[in-house]
Amino acid sequence: MGLSTKYHTVILGGGHNGLVAANYLAKAGKSVLVLEKNDYLGGATTSQRAFPDYDASLSRYSYLVSLFPNELFAELGMKINLLPRRIASYTPYFKNGIKGLLISNADESVSRNSILDLGYGESEWKGYQHILDQQTVFAELVWDSFLRPLQAKADFEKKFKDAGQQALWRAFVEEPIGHFIEKHVQSDVLRGVLMTDAKIGAYTSAFDESLLQNRTFLYHVVGNKTGEWRVPEGGMGNVARQLAENAERNGASLYTNAMVQAIHAGSPYHQLAVEVGGEQYEIQTEYILSNASETVVQRLLGEDPTPATAQDEGTAFKINMLLARLPQLKDTSVRAEDAFAGTFHINQSHSQMEQTFAEAAAGQIPTTAAGEIYCHTLTDTTILSPELRDKGYHTLTYFGLDFPHRLFTENNKEAKEEVVKRFLTGINDYLAEPIEDCFARDAQGKLCLEAKSAVDLEQELSMPLGNIFHNALSWFYAEDDSAIGTWGVETPHERIYVCGSSARRGGAVSGIPGRNAARKILE
Repeated sequence: MGLSTKYHTVILGGGHNGLVAANYLAKAGKSVLVLEKNDYLGGATTSQRAFPDYDASLSRYSYLVSLFPNELFAELGMKINLLPRRIASYTPYFKNGIKGLLISNADESVSRNSILDLGYGESEWKGYQHILDQQTVFAELVWDSFLRPLQAKADFEKKFKDAGQQALWRAFVEEPIGHFIEKHVQSDVLRGVLMTDAKIGAYTSAFDESLLQNRTFLYHVVGNKTGEWRVPEGGMGNVARQLAENAERNGASLYTNAMVQAIHAGSPYHQLAVEVGGEQYEIQTEYILSNASETVVQRLLGEDPTPATAQDEGTAFKINMLLARLPQLKDTSVRAEDAFAGTFHINQSHSQMEQTFAEAAAGQIPTTAAGEIYCHTLTDTTILSPELRDKGYHTLTYFGLDFPHRLFTENNKEAKEEVVKRFLTGINDYLAEPIEDCFARDAQGKLCLEAKSAVDLEQELSMPLGNIFHNALSWFYAEDDSAIGTWGVETPHERIYVCGSSARRGGAVSGIPGRNAARKILE
């Protein structure tokens, strides 16, 4: 079917949230048009051959799933196999040589023995268990609200009080999360592992008075009431592909290489100036959903974008890698296949991350590259060709912390090269062989490695300041009285809503804002 000039809803951006909204609306019989500026659908939930010489389909930007509600998969009829990881994390550290903190998802005794080996006794294990238990209690009390209209903060406070969890509310919502972690565990290494969930994608620190770290922490631990991050079989591209196929099956029209040039708000229709395949179109629509950031919509409307705050700055640094084999560790008590099966933390003790934050705040590239490494192929080999699987190839992704957008604006290329250099030096400190010797190499002999800074994310995915959440994550409740009872997707313009990460409760790969925006329209 060709491009029409009149639709019920036009969705700007073909990322996973836009595709979720398209599914719900098309299934309800509405005429839906999705316009994606890139030549592929999925946005950050894409799988691509980052290294053309090899048949390996990498989840290039986002890579694990926790927040995507099980209800959405069921309602959309999606068959996504989310695979558990048998190892939660491995964190090497220096103690009479090199040792490692190994947290298992399958064998509690492994985790307990490894925590006891830190040298702080049984209380450290009990403190760690208490933190995990409190995360579960918190998730049980708030998770269901993510798929409902926003509730008042006071309603949640009462809910926690009625459950006898006032102390939990204070620790997670009112006080810097660093205090809670420090209270219950003593090890610098274990504190760092726990603090990671408070820093992923956010430019913040343990005791930030803005509590951005608390909001980030909660998004990483409440998903589906377990907080478990799983591997999508077939990569993130499989999620996007199924969403796109279902949307088209339900009657939605999806177009790539489509540039929206202007929006003219009106009643009863909005007017869009659009270029698709070199052709110009004027399209009328009752509703507009933006899977892009709010600043993109403001510019298209001819408005001045809302100024970014310090909390809105992106800080993610991605390195995608293809290895011909896994490197061996200096820590001989752990196999490489176990260490890399979960999240491999490097230079992420609590004190190290406070230092990298301070260095970045002073305008310097951090001396050590704090971050976590993830190996998709130790859980799911389907993203590799049979030939690469048989040869033992693996993909790795490094997600760096405390590399804010500002460090890359002057000379993105040189700054990225320096971060990559520091990452390689940092991981080699813990390896029995240089990781460079393990890389696959392209036809020119170069390492199969690509780096993405916050500046790259801004340019490639239209993420303001390279923020993977589009802006600072919101609380799970209405932050002012006017928002109570809304879906968190509303804008100042009638029939123009946000369906992406800019929405309230919109961060990460969740589909939640896409579903909530569709619900708003279908009301």
